Amino acid sequence: MTTASLQLHKSISISFTSPLSIPSTQPTNLLFSLTTLDKQLVCSKRPSVAANARKPNPWLDPFDFGDDPEMENGSLFTEGKQEEDPRPPDNPNSPYGFLKFPAGYNVEIASLALKVRGDVRRCCCVVEGGVYENLLFFPAIQLIKDRYPGVQIDVVANARGKQTYELNKNVRWANAYDLNEQFPDPAEYTDMIGVLKGRYYDMILSTKLAGMGHAAFLFMTTARDRVSYIYPNVNAAGASLMLSETFTPEGLNLSEGGFHMYHQMLDWLGRPARGVPRHPVPPLKVSILSKLKEVVETKYKNAGAEKGRYMVIHGIESDSQASMQSKGDTDSLLPIEVWAEIAEGIRDIRPVFVIPHEKEREVVEETIEDPSVVFITTPGQLAALINDSIGVITTNTAALQLAHAREKPSIALFSSEDKGRLFAPWAEEKKCVVISSKTGKLIDIDVEAVKNAMEIFEGSLALV
Repeated sequence: MTTASLQLHKSISISFTSPLSIPSTQPTNLLFSLTTLDKQLVCSKRPSVAANARKPNPWLDPFDFGDDPEMENGSLFTEGKQEEDPRPPDNPNSPYGFLKFPAGYNVEIASLALKVRGDVRRCCCVVEGGVYENLLFFPAIQLIKDRYPGVQIDVVANARGKQTYELNKNVRWANAYDLNEQFPDPAEYTDMIGVLKGRYYDMILSTKLAGMGHAAFLFMTTARDRVSYIYPNVNAAGASLMLSETFTPEGLNLSEGGFHMYHQMLDWLGRPARGVPRHPVPPLKVSILSKLKEVVETKYKNAGAEKGRYMVIHGIESDSQASMQSKGDTDSLLPIEVWAEIAEGIRDIRPVFVIPHEKEREVVEETIEDPSVVFITTPGQLAALINDSIGVITTNTAALQLAHAREKPSIALFSSEDKGRLFAPWAEEKKCVVISSKTGKLIDIDVEAVKNAMEIFEGSLALV
């Protein structure tokens, strides 16, 4: 018995070194040789897949070798964009509507194209950050709207970031949820999962760097496509198991990418697929409600300014969260003493100083003689104020991007040239003058250079 076990041990050890050379009289060795040969034959088929295809995750499906190049689909729902929702309109004479059933039970409404072509009827965007980060996500929302006609877009953002979506007409619902809470309240956590799951999303996008915890949050929404950024380090372990598509940024702070901070996600959203060419990234645009315009007009008229006869100054130093700074540029506020020097060079135009908190009003009135001060904390009111002005002088805050969206001339003050190139790459094409500090600190900005750049507003004043 000892001799037989020794022979079996030798045969198995030989099969690992050269399985194809083992005689067929040994069944154990034949089993190992056939298994290895089968692996070689299967692996030989993989190079036939397109070279630019994404490598599948072996943990999700060990037999997923990508799309089959020899598979032929029918002509139904295989190419082109999706169509508008084919459901009939609601019956205005019925209190219950027309064909209104509880979500998940009206199976006849779910079209075949959801599976064949990958249509997206409902999409949720989980956007991390404040006003600045959510404002720069507007081109992605417009791209989704163009790529998937008829899609309904919802947003989950922080309380401060949620305010931004009063400027976006493409968003249906915006929910406030603290995405940065490390240990969320169980009741709030499960309630938000229940809300998102009950809306039956086809795709959910997230700009928060996902680890295992956030990936599980997205997974429990039961969306078909789960797309998110992940940590560029070991904290991303296990996250890709629960996500359909992942993007790995260069650093831990996504906002350091500047104006194109979401370029990876935008490239994926606009990708060519199923007969649809690549979609270009749309420009940053905002829409302002008429009610906002009326409220803001009352504010700046009470401050002594007239429509089309004032200039917005934004970026006064304050500890308020309503300063609308970018998380990628913390040195982006100037003390009121520097703004007072800049205001001395303004001629024939009334400067309007925007304060993020009422406690700053007294400081401004003590430093500047007879100033026009407007207290504004929401991006919607700030956009309406900029829309009625002739231009903006601002540091790297949301006011710069709002001026760009409303095509108003602006002077942007940055702490360095690198920051200026990152956050205002469109400055040469638009009416924007970028002035950077030579020392790397915003406090050392050249005031005389700012005064000389005010010539950009002369043409705007002449058109009023």
